Amino acid sequence: MSDNNSHTRAVNLRVRDDVRSLIDRAAKAHGKTRSDFMIDAARRAAEEALLDQALVSVDAESYDHYLDILDKPPGGEGFDRLMRVAKPWRT
Repeated sequence: MSDNNSHTRAVNLRVRDDVRSLIDRAAKAHGKTRSDFMIDAARRAAEEALLDQALVSVDAESYDHYLDILDKPPGGEGFDRLMRVAKPWRT
């Protein structure tokens, strides 16, 4: 079995000079090379993009139950007590 971390491939990007200078300054501030800085930033952005697309799969009965709960107005003693509490942003 091969180690996926040992295989690298080039990625070529064209950027304006001002963007490259900005990246270089930021990389230097973090003690990284331009490549390491860009790879870290791209990896974080990719992870965030994928995490934002969470998919939850449920059966039809569970989904209908979920929709029923969303359609009911909140209520009960706990909710009523919460609504009576002084709001800190209104004081």
